[in-house]
Amino acid sequence: MKNGEFVVKTKDDIIRFIDQNPTQKRAFMLVLIALGGIFLEAYDLTILGTATDQLIKQFHLTAAGLSVIMTIMPFGGMIGALVGGLYTDRFGRKLMFLIDLILLVISSFGAALSPSPQILGFFRFFLGIGIGIDVPIAFSFITELSNFKSRGKYTNYWQVFWYLATTSSALVVIGLYSLGTGNTLWRWSVAGGGLIALAVLILRLMFLKESPMWAAKNLPLKEATEILEKTYKIKVKLEQPDVSEDKHLKKVPLKILFNKRYRPRTILATAIKTTQSLQYYAVGLYIPLIAVFVMGEGKLQSLGGTALINLAGILGGFIGAQLTFKLGSRKLSIFGYVIVIIAMLSIGFSYGGVPMWVIALLVALFLFGHSAGPGSNGMTMGALSFPTSLRGLGSGFVEGSSRLGSMIGTFAFPIILTNFGLSKTMLILSLAPLIGLISALIIKWEPVGKDIEREDEEVREEIRLQTTAR
Repeated sequence: MKNGEFVVKTKDDIIRFIDQNPTQKRAFMLVLIALGGIFLEAYDLTILGTATDQLIKQFHLTAAGLSVIMTIMPFGGMIGALVGGLYTDRFGRKLMFLIDLILLVISSFGAALSPSPQILGFFRFFLGIGIGIDVPIAFSFITELSNFKSRGKYTNYWQVFWYLATTSSALVVIGLYSLGTGNTLWRWSVAGGGLIALAVLILRLMFLKESPMWAAKNLPLKEATEILEKTYKIKVKLEQPDVSEDKHLKKVPLKILFNKRYRPRTILATAIKTTQSLQYYAVGLYIPLIAVFVMGEGKLQSLGGTALINLAGILGGFIGAQLTFKLGSRKLSIFGYVIVIIAMLSIGFSYGGVPMWVIALLVALFLFGHSAGPGSNGMTMGALSFPTSLRGLGSGFVEGSSRLGSMIGTFAFPIILTNFGLSKTMLILSLAPLIGLISALIIKWEPVGKDIEREDEEVREEIRLQTTAR
């Protein structure tokens, strides 16, 4: 700083400021706004599950029809994540942030007003696309806004937001149920997601600028300094502007994620994110049923028990975020997998022989280990393992792969449960965290504490050479 002004001579000065800038209240507020999409995703994914009885009754759905409606959103999310990751690197974080929120607002209210299961499925599909687009943008934005020491912690806060949303969705349904919404309960609940999306859109329009780090790499230096100034509310003086214009990367080939440098990172992040999706959707689907046994029959009891058990996820996510810089994403994932495996095996071997409150505690232990470990760090790995020019693409690929895991978990759980019962189902599905654990033990990559941005120029040159060679 010189005379109260931050002096910028090159784009590296902007990156240095972001890396070394102490955490400010405004920066943390922007992180929370960016995480609003994660809250919305968790809300939308879980809210319809609280009203499956109404959907079956109103639309005369078969089991297969219900499965399609429940699974089509993760399918849309897979497509959206791949598309969103690619185009957020090309066009910037802010533009894609706003496009996906508009899509989410329209899709949420459209789903709430759907007169048929086909139209409901149509809007849920586009709701999934919007969520899929939002996730890699959010993690890219948070990573590029946070300083060097806070990146892992801030990105891992997404699990706290996730379980706040799942808990809130249960409480919202309890409130609407108590108001006597009757057969329209599911419509009001789904419409709540539209209100959340609208609120997040307004906040992003009011406060979010372009990512200063992306701007430094892709926009003229003068424009990038203006974005830095507006984002951090500081005075910036541009001296000796860099006249060399950095050509904007119009296309980033997917295969670069699998070159010698990035292959281990991509495989590890994908393995953790996919297996955590499988394990969460397997046990997560069983939580409302567990709650019925623990809290008693009835919708209010089931929803109350679900909200109570999900508090373990909030606690795990918060503790995991605080330990991220100290332990790193890989070690946290390993510890989390061990806890998850212990919980799942304990449920598998003890179910039917112990009181149901013990099973409920084991499910809470599962959520704690999942949230503190692989649940949060799969996406953190994706966001922190790639420099700015690849971050959207890398995060999008990892997120898209995890959607496949969630779809498999959604379909596999009821099929395995019907054929083998709960005990054997837990034992079989414990293979998912075991695969994730083995992957984390074999691939010894740790992104936390690494200065990934130093790789950006080399990556951009490699991409240009590949493009020119064509």
